[in-house]
Amino acid sequence: MSRAAAAARDTAGPSGAPAASSRSSAGAAGVPGAASGTAAGPPLATAEASPRAARLGAWAELLRLPALFTVPGDALAGAAAAGARPGPRTLLAIGSSLCLYEAGMALNDWADRAEDAAERPHRPLPSGRIRPAVALTAAGVLTGAGLALAAGAGRPALAVAAPLAATVWAYDLALKHTPAGPAAMAAARGLDLLLGAAATGGGTRAALPSAALLGSHTLAVTAVSRRETTGGSVRAPLAALATTAALTGLVARRRTRLPAGRRAAAAPGLSGSTPAPAATEALTAALGAVYAATAARPYFHAALNPSPPLTQRAVGGGIRATVPLQAALAARSGAPGAAATSLLVAALAPAGRLFGRRSAMRKVSIT
Repeated sequence: MSRAAAAARDTAGPSGAPAASSRSSAGAAGVPGAASGTAAGPPLATAEASPRAARLGAWAELLRLPALFTVPGDALAGAAAAGARPGPRTLLAIGSSLCLYEAGMALNDWADRAEDAAERPHRPLPSGRIRPAVALTAAGVLTGAGLALAAGAGRPALAVAAPLAATVWAYDLALKHTPAGPAAMAAARGLDLLLGAAATGGGTRAALPSAALLGSHTLAVTAVSRRETTGGSVRAPLAALATTAALTGLVARRRTRLPAGRRAAAAPGLSGSTPAPAATEALTAALGAVYAATAARPYFHAALNPSPPLTQRAVGGGIRATVPLQAALAARSGAPGAAATSLLVAALAPAGRLFGRRSAMRKVSIT
């Protein structure tokens, strides 16, 4: 999902990531992805590799496979925010999100092929390992697959997936280098979370606050990523640091768990509502602390010294922080099975790092 927002570098270690230059990919978010991470080192495939392995390596680079681990948490957090347990339709929403995210990755490199030829000639398209027409075709096929999977999850899910796909394409083709770029990335990541809510619970209203929090994080990361190659921006990492502090406080705020059937209509304090269990609150606070620790330190360093390397580290930290934020949002919902869902989401971060190491793609760019 190109995604915005709506992502990474070590893949979740970014979405992705939700990236590396001012070219954050849409979705994730951004689908959403979120933004960033500069490519480092030679292409995945070596000269000694077989032609088949070389082709597979080129596609792994193009699609930024390690960044995919930042994507499922959107739908799972959305399902929890909707007050429902993840089910078969949630899996369809995750599949849709993954397809739209990868469509954004392929489209991102197709749109930036001329720029990459000058600045990143090792990438799959400028190096000739993948033809631009093939990448564009892949983006179209993946978009169609994402919409088909969303349709299988029901009309509410398709009603969210359609604008999500439109946001991904608009970001990569028109908005990436404009002032509207970070907002588009944030919108994609937020829509991705709402896709999980719509597919699982049939509506999105209850998930809007979680989508806003996740979108705010993506907006901050993407704003920092726009100066990754040049550095020099103190304001962006400071703003991202302040955003992280605010989001940590909002995520940790005491939530009220509502009875089944009243989650969308009831409000804290109404009869029948009960405080969230203490264990759930403790889990939410712990995940919020992990989120803050992952994002805040590199933002702080980039604010003190806004050099390109430290700015890139800040973006990578922001991308990696997406996963614990998704987990905290799932935990705070108080939905049935929310604790298990949040722990499943949290496990995606180490799984992504392990995959990145084993596939020789510890550092990937999602832009």
